[in-house]
Amino acid sequence: MISWILLFIAGAFEVGFTTSLKFSDNFTNLKWSAAFFVCVICSFLLLNKAIQTIPLGTAYAVWTGIGAVGTVLMGIFFYKEPADFWRLFFVFLLIGSIVGLKMVSK
Repeated sequence: MISWILLFIAGAFEVGFTTSLKFSDNFTNLKWSAAFFVCVICSFLLLNKAIQTIPLGTAYAVWTGIGAVGTVLMGIFFYKEPADFWRLFFVFLLIGSIVGLKMVSK
């Protein structure tokens, strides 16, 4: 169970590093560049810890899914990116896939 918690936190750090990347202004903004690197390191360390007990393919799919969903939601809520039917449909499909992978994993 702890591995799944670590994996979800790793996914949250993935959202952090993609968001920081946007604000880093091609790594010219030192504060956001530092946040990017901290988030990348934390995300990968936690992912590495999680794959010790969660199958690699499942962990990677869940990690990238959390990052993708989180980043899309950040874009919608904070950057006024479109939230049309099909975009939200596929986000919910991705969430369903993440939940499904969790349910079928030992």
